[in-house]
Amino acid sequence: MTKRLWRIIIGAAVLATAVLLSLNNEWLQIALFIISYIIVGGDVVKRAVKNIFKGQVFDENFLLSIATIGAFFIGKYPESVAVMLFYQVGELFQSYAVGKSRKSIASLMDIRPDYANVKKGDELVKVDPDEVQIGDIIVIKAGEKIPLDGKVIEGSSMIDTSALTGESVPREVEVGSDILSGCININGVITAEVTKEFGESTVSKILDLVENASSKKSNSEQFITKFARYYTPVVVIIAVFLAIIPPLVIDGATFSDWIYRALAFLVVSCPCALVISIPLSFFGGIGGASKKGVLVKGSNYLEALAETEIVVFDKTGTLTKGVFNVQEIHPEGVSKEELLELTAHAESYSNHPISLSLKRAYSKEIDNGRISDVE
Repeated sequence: MTKRLWRIIIGAAVLATAVLLSLNNEWLQIALFIISYIIVGGDVVKRAVKNIFKGQVFDENFLLSIATIGAFFIGKYPESVAVMLFYQVGELFQSYAVGKSRKSIASLMDIRPDYANVKKGDELVKVDPDEVQIGDIIVIKAGEKIPLDGKVIEGSSMIDTSALTGESVPREVEVGSDILSGCININGVITAEVTKEFGESTVSKILDLVENASSKKSNSEQFITKFARYYTPVVVIIAVFLAIIPPLVIDGATFSDWIYRALAFLVVSCPCALVISIPLSFFGGIGGASKKGVLVKGSNYLEALAETEIVVFDKTGTLTKGVFNVQEIHPEGVSKEELLELTAHAESYSNHPISLSLKRAYSKEIDNGRISDVE
């Protein structure tokens, strides 16, 4: 993105120099226009040539290239460079929107572990997760992120898997259970044997998907590409007919005049408004959605959403938070206070969200001595 921004700034500066300065040397002025065109439009022409060899002739790159090169041939140098400049500005805004959304997603997940407690003899050594090997023994204390994938060899606990699965109800793990990096250990202390290195662990793969998938925008998904697939061949064929047919059928018509008119037609036919408005529309859509807390990974995903007819949601953790509160108590044969006391004690060993809500509502200290035979 920084590279594209600098190309736009330098190209625009060279274009402004060529337009504003009254140069006595016409060739020097043309040379400046050519330099600015190469700076802002060189990559578009390069893509167009590559796509021709791949058999993908009629796309927006070819349309932009043929129209702007045509503008050069008829002496419309500023217009030629301006079309490419507008296109790059639109692409810059779109890249910025996608990048911002990607950063929002990465920060929202916040699942990258900072350290791992490796057990060496009777000591716990805090190390970087990258340095931990398969077979090492790690200890995860209450409240800590699980740094690497492993298997529990000692202890039991409830773990919060919501960052990975969206499931807000904690999962119980005990000896023999598999644990995934990125989850949070809620209450107990567990000792685990590492089964995957950090680079191969679940958290590492998820972060890699999040950070890289959205940076690869799918041009095939974008409207301008679909539009160009049909529009470009029509425009090119009409321009060819315009250059060839009139001189053959109209008395006094010359090829030089009609070739000029055909090139002028190509320049006028270049959809400049679409070229800049489509990326800006995606920019506005992605930006507007992110302000509402909806993170879209890229323009191709936004376009797919526009065609969506049915949406299926996992409710808890997506539409609801899975956090319960006691609203009303309807006792029979006992007082409200006594019923709440009994239920809070009965649920005291459970970390289920409903159990936690009962204990919060009771708000007094629970006497575990009164409870026996818990199952």
